[in-house]
Amino acid sequence: MTEPSPAPPGAGLSTEGEARVVAALDAAGVAYTRTRHGRVGSLAEAAAARGIAPADLLKTIVVRRGDDDFLLVLLPGDRAISWPRLRALLGVSRMSMPDAATALAVTGFERGTITPFGTTRTWPVVVDERAVGRTVSIGGGGHGVGVTLAADDLVRVLGATVADVSEPQA
Repeated sequence: MTEPSPAPPGAGLSTEGEARVVAALDAAGVAYTRTRHGRVGSLAEAAAARGIAPADLLKTIVVRRGDDDFLLVLLPGDRAISWPRLRALLGVSRMSMPDAATALAVTGFERGTITPFGTTRTWPVVVDERAVGRTVSIGGGGHGVGVTLAADDLVRVLGATVADVSEPQA
């Protein structure tokens, strides 16, 4: 396994998705560090490659509320969505996760690279309350690319809703 290597903002952008992420973060004036570690097969591998605990790697999950109505839910890597809590928060009775092609169409990112910064359409963001006050790593818009930043900056810049929407991973 290789050690994660810091990548200067804007340097070595290998995908259009990475360029969108960097542009969105730079435009927001958010302090961040971008790292590259190579392609991984799981969240646990990504956390290990970034030298962090799985709880510090926020996964971005696309959720469908209705026709052409999506949101992004950010959860610590060791947690899963609590569907009852998320439905109660949003006041809806049904939600689902779209297939990979739909997730790509509505975010501009493939599964495994989805991040709330640089999406091709702006969607509401919900961040699990366990992330607040911590330094976290999120996807960087390409396979094997991560962005580390303060969760509080992420919440502020995205206008995210913070709530208890997770449960322990089974």
